Amino acid sequence: MANAPIIHPLPDLLAGCLRNHRKSQELLYRQFYGYAMSVCLRYAPTREGALEVLNDGFLKVFTRLDQYDTAQPFKGWLRRILINAALDHYRQEVRHHHFDDVERAGQTIVSESADANSQLAHEELLELIQRLSPAYRLVFNLYVMDGFTHDEIAEQLGISVGASKSNLARAREKLRLYLKHVNYDEYARANR
Repeated sequence: MANAPIIHPLPDLLAGCLRNHRKSQELLYRQFYGYAMSVCLRYAPTREGALEVLNDGFLKVFTRLDQYDTAQPFKGWLRRILINAALDHYRQEVRHHHFDDVERAGQTIVSESADANSQLAHEELLELIQRLSPAYRLVFNLYVMDGFTHDEIAEQLGISVGASKSNLARAREKLRLYLKHVNYDEYARANR
C-alpha cells in the first residue's frame, strides 16, 4: 500500500496552519477535501460552483483559524464555515432572486413520501436537489440537511420566516415531482 494517503495528526496540521505554513495548509485541504466538497455540492448548482465555494471556505478557514475552539470538533467548525461561504456565494450570485411569500404560496400542504427517497442513491438525490432553483435549494439544504430552523434561515437570508417555510414546501413539492418522473422513467425502462 505505497499509495495509501498519509493522515497527519490534526493538531499538528492546525498548528502549522496557524503559523501560515503552506505545506500544512495544503495537507489540511487535501485531508478534508472530500468532506468539504460533499457539503459544498449540496449548495452549489454545479461542480465548478461547489469548488469555488470550497476554496472560498478554506480561505476563511486559514484566515480565521485562530477563532477555532479546539475543544469542539473540527469538522463541525469547518462545516459551518463552508455553509457560510455557500451563503455568501449565493448572496453574490443571486442578489435579486425572487423568494416566494407564504401568502402567495397558498399554504402548500406537503405529504411525505417515505419510501421514494430511500429508493434513490445519494448521488441521484443530490442531482435532483441541484435541479431546484437556487432559493429552493438553499432553504431545503439549510433546513433538511443542516438542521437550521426557519428563524435562523430567515435571519441568514434576510427573508421572512413565512418565505422560508414557503420555499421549503415548494422545494419538497418540486422534489416530489422529480421523484415521480424518475420513478416513471425507471418503470418505463424496466418494461421495454
